[in-house]
Amino acid sequence: MANKSAPPPSLPKSGAVSRGYNFASTWEQNAPLSEQQQAAIGSLFHVVAERPFPVNLAQEHVPGQDNGLSVATKDHSFGESDAIEAVLVNTNQFYNWFTDLELAMKSETEEKYRHYVNTLMGRIQTCDDILRQVDGTLDLFNELQLQHHAVATKTKTLHDACDRLVIEKQRLIEFAEAVQSKLKYFDELENIAASFYSPNMNVGNGNFFHLLKRLDECILYVEGNPQYAESSVYLLKFRQLQSRALGMIRSHVLSVLKSASSQVQAAIRSSGGSKTSVSEGVEASLIYVRFKAAASELKPVLEEIESRSSKKEYVQILEECHKLYCEQRLSLVKGIVQQRISEFSKKETLPSLTRSGCAYLMQVCQLEHQLFDHFFPSSSEDISSLAPLIDPLSTFLYDKLRPKLIHETNVDLLCELVDILKVEVLGEQLSRRSESLAGLRPTLERILADVHERLTFRARTHIRDEIANYIPSDEDLNYPSKLEQSAVTKLETTSADENPDVYKTWYPPLEKTVSCLSKLYQCLEQAVFTGLAQEAVEVCSESIQKASKLIAKRSTPMDGQLFLIKHLLILREQIAPFDIEFSVTHKELDFSHLLEHLRRILRGQASLFDWSRSTSLARTLSPRVLESQIDAKKELEKSLKATCEEFIMAVTKLVVDPMLSFVAKVTAVKVALSSGNQNQNVDSLMAKPLKDQAFATPDKVAELVHKVNAAIQQELPPVMAKMKLYLQNPSTRTILFKPVKTNIVEAHIQVQSLLKAEYTPEEQSIINMVSMPDLQAQLDSLL
Repeated sequence: MANKSAPPPSLPKSGAVSRGYNFASTWEQNAPLSEQQQAAIGSLFHVVAERPFPVNLAQEHVPGQDNGLSVATKDHSFGESDAIEAVLVNTNQFYNWFTDLELAMKSETEEKYRHYVNTLMGRIQTCDDILRQVDGTLDLFNELQLQHHAVATKTKTLHDACDRLVIEKQRLIEFAEAVQSKLKYFDELENIAASFYSPNMNVGNGNFFHLLKRLDECILYVEGNPQYAESSVYLLKFRQLQSRALGMIRSHVLSVLKSASSQVQAAIRSSGGSKTSVSEGVEASLIYVRFKAAASELKPVLEEIESRSSKKEYVQILEECHKLYCEQRLSLVKGIVQQRISEFSKKETLPSLTRSGCAYLMQVCQLEHQLFDHFFPSSSEDISSLAPLIDPLSTFLYDKLRPKLIHETNVDLLCELVDILKVEVLGEQLSRRSESLAGLRPTLERILADVHERLTFRARTHIRDEIANYIPSDEDLNYPSKLEQSAVTKLETTSADENPDVYKTWYPPLEKTVSCLSKLYQCLEQAVFTGLAQEAVEVCSESIQKASKLIAKRSTPMDGQLFLIKHLLILREQIAPFDIEFSVTHKELDFSHLLEHLRRILRGQASLFDWSRSTSLARTLSPRVLESQIDAKKELEKSLKATCEEFIMAVTKLVVDPMLSFVAKVTAVKVALSSGNQNQNVDSLMAKPLKDQAFATPDKVAELVHKVNAAIQQELPPVMAKMKLYLQNPSTRTILFKPVKTNIVEAHIQVQSLLKAEYTPEEQSIINMVSMPDLQAQLDSLL
């Protein structure tokens, strides 16, 4: 390191250098650098040594640097000469020489840094001067800020004061405006009163409804603020003005409507004066279009009234306008409608009159509704608005129909009327045009109710006269000849499409009952029809039973039974489609228990005026309500079942009565034997075996078996023929014959069981009972 840079000899010596050298030597020894590290340090040294001065210092120190280099070079060369020339005798001299060399090198190295330090110190001094100036400026700014704060405080105080004044001013302005807005409603009284009392003011004036609207606003405000002074007085005056204005509207509407009616009537008179021609053209422009044109100035007035219909005063004036309108329209069309309905009544029958009259009224009602909707669009949905017009018009038809309905006795025609009113008129026409024809519905329903009432009365009369009190003729009771003739007629019929009338073989009350109920089912209400149906079925069943008894006397009991079964089955089958209950609850007052109480009162055991006891008059003389339910269908089933059982027993006795008597006698003998064994008192005759009894010998048994077989072959086929004659349905005959067959088979089984138990095989062969398979086949062949 000493060979690379030698310090100048002129530099002062320092002990710090020696110490630094010692330290460096020790460091070099303990931590030697590698060649690569030394090369890196050398490269770093050259880079640092060649680093230029800053731009602002480079121009100032370039000459001095050149001089320093020259001196350094000179010194360096001088040092080298000294080093070459110096003679170091001892170590002390070497240290002195090395110290001088370090100082020279240090002085040479630190020169440029000293110069840079001096420059920096000058800059620091300059910066200090600038800082002092800045501090002074900041002090001035602080003082200025304090002054600005003081000024801002005073300004804010002034601004707040101004804001308070502005707010106070605005509040006063608003207060003044509020007072003025409230006072203007009261101040309007004089202006509105002067306008309404002006001779030039009328409903046609363009300013009329504006004033009326302002008047409504004033009334509404004064009503909502009754706390204001003299508000009641002002409200009364406003009400008077409103009444005057509404009166002017009413007078104007009446005047325009009368004028329009007069024009239409004048046009009718000028058209030729023929009422017939006018009545035929009631829907033409003469009555409707002309009236609409003549009263066109009413439309804006009526629209104004309808727009304010939320207030009760305008509701009243609107109702009055409706009434006035209906009165004027009624005066125009009343005579025409009445004349047209009278013409219908003279020319047409009752059903045609009903159909034509309803169609005509619906046409008039629809046209009137369209005209009414033109003037009162918001009120047209309310059917009550046109009621003063539609009700009198529909009453004309009602007045023509009711006398005819009262005197009508034909049930078929009354049913036709119900169908016309219920299906055609109320069901179809009113459903399609329900809104415009809604006013007719009450009258039409009233007519329908009258028809229902008359139909119910005539149906009860028909049931009483034609069914309950029916007197059969000989032809009606000519059974079975009547059925035989019908069967022959049926066989003689050659055309396949020609069917004989099945009703001809029916008993007339049955046919009338079924026909009457089928007509009434769709015409009457279910509750009414249920009562009539129960009554009709009950009296029809009684009438058939009476006829059955008469037929049994005229022909045979079996004919009477089959007649009754046939007609009861038909009646049950015909009433099955009716979806009703054939039951009616009857309530009656029962006074039977009062007789004993009256006797006690007469004997003095009870008092009429003892209200505290249970035997008092109020309690003892009160009748009891008895309820009884009659089900005609169940009674019909009961009668049918009883008749079928009677017929089954009659046929059974006809065929197997000998067997039944034989079985009964055998049973009596066995009972007597069993009771005799218990009492130890047995008759000698009764104690004999069964086959030894007089009635049970094999010959007797063979005789009764022969009688039964003969009855099966001779008596039973005519019975089956009669069943086929009366009961055409094979399944019905099978059902009815099945119990008969069962009884016959059961009788044979009982006899066979007795034969097997009491008789020998030889005796059984003598008796010759029919086997069960043969008997079954023989009975089945009869069907």
